[in-house]
Amino acid sequence: MKNLKFINFNSKKKTSEFVYLFGDRVTGTIGRTFISCILVLIFFYSVPIVINFVDEDILTGEYKNNSRKIMVYKLDGKSLDNKEKNNEDIEVFNEKDLLSDILTLNNIDNDSIRLSASTIRQLFEDTNYSLNDVRKNKLVKPVALSWLPHEIKKIENIKKRKELFLQIVLPLILEENNKIRLDRIKLFTIIKKSQNSIVEKKWLNEKYKQYGVNSKDLSTLKIRMDEIPTSLALAQAAKETGWGTSRFALEGNALFGQWTWSGEGLKPKESDSSEGHKVMKFNILQASVRAYQRNLNTHKSYKDFRTARAELRSEGKELDSIILSEYLDKYAETGTKYVEILKKIIEQNNLKDFDDAKLLPSSKKLESLI
Repeated sequence: MKNLKFINFNSKKKTSEFVYLFGDRVTGTIGRTFISCILVLIFFYSVPIVINFVDEDILTGEYKNNSRKIMVYKLDGKSLDNKEKNNEDIEVFNEKDLLSDILTLNNIDNDSIRLSASTIRQLFEDTNYSLNDVRKNKLVKPVALSWLPHEIKKIENIKKRKELFLQIVLPLILEENNKIRLDRIKLFTIIKKSQNSIVEKKWLNEKYKQYGVNSKDLSTLKIRMDEIPTSLALAQAAKETGWGTSRFALEGNALFGQWTWSGEGLKPKESDSSEGHKVMKFNILQASVRAYQRNLNTHKSYKDFRTARAELRSEGKELDSIILSEYLDKYAETGTKYVEILKKIIEQNNLKDFDDAKLLPSSKKLESLI
């Protein structure tokens, strides 16, 4: 701490000052004792102040919520710089391996036209896709849109705006959960075998890298390779985008408000220029959902979330979004208030109705999941 200066009490100048203040007593035992007591009091009074100053500095650093960086790995394919590598809060993995499938998905040339809200509504009507039907029959049409409609923020009827947002995002979340579920089925098949084939070992190595399991521990991979409850993902997407009306969602397909300190992203208007963070931008909505799931399944900030999810699994219980939301206080700067908001969104909008919904298969491989 370069700003602290130490006083040399052995100097003649300081001794004369103390003699002036306390008289000849400083040369006697009582005087020396008196001065010692004052120095001790000053020491114990100063230490808490210094400690509080340091703690406040640390807390301020944590409050910026580094967990939204998606482990500070960037979707521009660049390596971490020295400053980032020296940060103790960063888990060092190979970003190319960890985000390979997200990079591939995000780099797909997207020439699709952004559909208007009215066109999307008509599309849903033509395919008989409605939330009321989903709540009843638990089947969702595999409609994958690349963009949210710009007009969604102009829909004054809140109920209709929410409904359109959920219809767009729901299939995307179910699609990603299906991919994880198929991988999980394959993982358990491999675990049960006494010997694995070369192809199976190669697949395992890919998944170790994808989920950041450097130890190649099967139990760790099993805990990380798991679904995010649909209702929880929907609630977070709704909260982070204002039900699809935020600039980040409309301009950058950012459904979950994840941060990046470099690479392509959108600069928050209200952010301090010294912070330097951006909201991560995606080419298609699907990439945003996958990156969000990978974030919760690998970042150390959500270790307790994954542990709680594994405990529900071991007890044979369904993944409960209300219970698991308790472990997402580190996702936002508001902490526990953020958790309470998520719970209200889930309960007030009956989002748990979609937890057991199934995506209609687009291939024979997916038919087994229905």
